[in-house]
Amino acid sequence: MREVRPVGGAMNDGAMNDATTNGVTVTVYWRPGCPFCIKLRTQLRLARIPYRKVNIWRDPEAAAFVRSVADGNETVPTVVVGDHPAMVNPSLRRIRGALHG
Repeated sequence: MREVRPVGGAMNDGAMNDATTNGVTVTVYWRPGCPFCIKLRTQLRLARIPYRKVNIWRDPEAAAFVRSVADGNETVPTVVVGDHPAMVNPSLRRIRGALHG
């Protein structure tokens, strides 16, 4: 299995200034109009988990990354927590687990 690295630096439209929790960055790949993205981002804000967001419709490299971890689909939200493998449409509980585990 090849290693897939997250992308999205230049086109990041960061949600919060400091997108780290205990030195771990949470990156949410999303697209406009996605109700699952809206729900997850709301949950992250309410849980006070800082994150950076990357719009896959504005960043072709980010869209390619999402396709590489979502069986060729642009399934969002796709979330990367630090060095953990990418998670496609994860629950808040799963993200918390990656942050604390």
